[in-house]
Amino acid sequence: MKCPLDNLYGMHVYSKLPLEDGATQFLVDDDIPSMHAMVVLPNGLKVRMHFLHPAPPSPTEHDESTERDAELLVVAKSVKGLETPVIVAGELNDVAWSTTTRLFRKISGLLDPRIGRGMFNTFHAGHWFLRWPLDHLFHSQHFTLSFIRRLPHFGSDHFPMLVELNYDQARGAGQHGLTADAKDQALAQEKIDAEPVSEDDVHEPQS
Repeated sequence: MKCPLDNLYGMHVYSKLPLEDGATQFLVDDDIPSMHAMVVLPNGLKVRMHFLHPAPPSPTEHDESTERDAELLVVAKSVKGLETPVIVAGELNDVAWSTTTRLFRKISGLLDPRIGRGMFNTFHAGHWFLRWPLDHLFHSQHFTLSFIRRLPHFGSDHFPMLVELNYDQARGAGQHGLTADAKDQALAQEKIDAEPVSEDDVHEPQS
């Protein structure tokens, strides 16, 4: 799946496995894509994939984080409670411990494989003294972690991340993430309502 752009938000998804029912969307900003598809494992199992790269709040991008927050949270609501295995990944332009990232985990019910295993700071690759974990992968309880590591610098301002997951629904069911309460639900809806987007706008790849 390819969406080259001149604004640094172009996106490409490469897969050794077949991708089905793929779609490139511009959920919040007209020039910032996201990609959504089913990936088919060798045993025929299908996994719902969402790839995101929302714009950060900055003087040159957006004064506030409303666009980023809304995009993350509509995807979170769209995958909540699915029986289908789910993976959400991308450069989310937010640190792992932020209110929005934690809110994403609460609303989606997805797991962060870094918890208890390290920070995995991926940006800025050129500044050893100042780095944050901006690149993320979250997965449903269908998976357990085989390994996770940050790979060597290859020329980008971000380090690449390598994550290997095992499909093991029996063992995965014992994992526990964050749970949303009424206050979390209200905050998520407030952030979504700040932008003209809803969970119904998110492409739902079909198995």
